[in-house]
Amino acid sequence: MTSMSELATRHCVPCRGGTPRLRGEEIVALRRQLHADWEVVDEHLLERTFRFPDFRQALAFTNRVGELAEAEDHHPDLHLAWGKVTMQVWTHKIGGLSDNDFILAAKADALV
Repeated sequence: MTSMSELATRHCVPCRGGTPRLRGEEIVALRRQLHADWEVVDEHLLERTFRFPDFRQALAFTNRVGELAEAEDHHPDLHLAWGKVTMQVWTHKIGGLSDNDFILAAKADALV
């Protein structure tokens, strides 16, 4: 990982429809700044499964990500199960990835 803290210090900026989605090398460069467990799926979304020793800690992380999402006004899909939380993030308004998705992912990494 490199520069994870730089992404995590930025804030999500409201996206307008018509903003171009990130593609190719733009995605690759930003992906390198996240935890190694993040996957880019079809250049459409980011996904990571966070693992915890029990349900209580997974739930607590889910709640921390929820607070983060509200503060950044950028909301991921969260799937909570015993000992794990899978987070998927993309910018719905543009139907793909934007800088905001990588910022939110980096901030989620910092919550673990």
